Amino acid sequence: MAGDKSAPLWERLERPSPAPRQTLSSQRIATTAVAIADGEGLEAITMRRLAAELGVAPMAPYRYVSGKDDLLELMVDHVYADLRLPRGLDWRESLRTLAVQTRELMLQHRWLAQLSPRAKLSLTPNRMTVAEQALVALDGLDLDADTMMSVFRTVDAYVHGALSYESAVSTVISEQSLSGGDELRDELAPLMMWHMRTGRYPTFQHYLRTATRKDDTSWQFDLGLDCLLDGIATRFGI
Repeated sequence: MAGDKSAPLWERLERPSPAPRQTLSSQRIATTAVAIADGEGLEAITMRRLAAELGVAPMAPYRYVSGKDDLLELMVDHVYADLRLPRGLDWRESLRTLAVQTRELMLQHRWLAQLSPRAKLSLTPNRMTVAEQALVALDGLDLDADTMMSVFRTVDAYVHGALSYESAVSTVISEQSLSGGDELRDELAPLMMWHMRTGRYPTFQHYLRTATRKDDTSWQFDLGLDCLLDGIATRFGI
């Protein structure tokens, strides 16, 4: 793809193609890269590997992306296209739906949690659309612009925080070839028992003995999300 390589990726991609037919497209590149990352993680993504999977010359993808940073932006934008709100939802239903969809997206594409800080902040068209949808849902509630953005970012931060822990547990279980939470707790039992014997954590010990939803991550996520939304509604009277 010819043109000024210093221009933003999305500006370059919107320019007309100089050739009437192209073997590659940004969509095909993104789809292939996402498939590699879903199956093997971000570390498996290289420009040479991408070209091999696409069946093109090693330099061919560079007509569309200048390197791995551009490629990661393309991948993020590709998967975020799945986050779309149905019409007619109120502010709470909108933010809750986006949060649940984002969790499902991050569970489907676990490499999203491995992105660098720069990649996590990438301003792609589909990520901008998600933010726009959230702000539209909050518009008209007599909240100023700073408050609207803070509410959206608070919900988004909850999702990413919850998924960070959930993904870490899942990764350890996978890497150690464990069957699930019970086997993981067995692995951690000697250290946990030492902590409990100190007598410093009686409430935590009560949790260990009586909790019945230790591995019910969907329930945990939904409860925390509803508590957060309840707090927002109470704080602003909306």
